[in-house]
Amino acid sequence: MTKNHSFDPRGLIAESYRMEQITESECRSIFLDWVLGIPDGQSQQEHIRQLLGYYQSKYPDHPTTKLLLEGLRSPQPRRKRKQSRLVLRNTQNNSD
Repeated sequence: MTKNHSFDPRGLIAESYRMEQITESECRSIFLDWVLGIPDGQSQQEHIRQLLGYYQSKYPDHPTTKLLLEGLRSPQPRRKRKQSRLVLRNTQNNSD
């Protein structure tokens, strides 16, 4: 088993590289799960750069590498804050 890195603490990306004949669709599913696990306030782009620094030279043609490169070019999505919705609900309830 490979050591998990701080930029892949659950080892999801590492596992995708170990899977033989993994499809692009399977990589996307793993990538999405990995992205959702990035703590708030941490840069998705920085995590992707670290992953590429570790894996790209070893697996240049792997579908996960291609997906990470695509993710690096894409703008970082804005995350919704759960707290904002709670404040909004409380405000609406108080105005009734």
